[in-house]
Amino acid sequence: MTRKGRRLAMIGAAGVVLASAVALVLYSLGGTMSYFAAPSDIVGKAFQPGQRWRLGGLVEQGSLTREGAAEITFKVTDTNKSIKVVYSGIVPDLFREGQGVVAEGVVDTAGVFQADTLLAKHDEKYMPKEVADALKAQGHWQEGSDYGKKP
Repeated sequence: MTRKGRRLAMIGAAGVVLASAVALVLYSLGGTMSYFAAPSDIVGKAFQPGQRWRLGGLVEQGSLTREGAAEITFKVTDTNKSIKVVYSGIVPDLFREGQGVVAEGVVDTAGVFQADTLLAKHDEKYMPKEVADALKAQGHWQEGSDYGKKP
């Protein structure tokens, strides 16, 4: 084999190894990705069972109930539609009704969002960007409000 042939073979082998590594990384990340959605995006829509979602919105007033020591049930709304959320675990200190929340989990066959992670806003001036954008899209954004602005 000539010098040029060996060089091309090495470049080709390196390309195959690199392409394989990229394919493995993309395949492994595919199962852990979660897409952001507002309640209007999920309620009444067809979706794949077991698909992970990141649900954002406001905790609906009067919907928070405790189902024992570590389980809570509440509704997340984007002021257009709402979806029931069930969460088992430690609730963030700042979690309460009327505040912004982001929950990660899956929607079961009954249409209930089973959350395994719950994030609450960390102070009075911050709302997750995705939640603020969803509220803007629904027309419930008040110009001049502090939502979405970092201190």
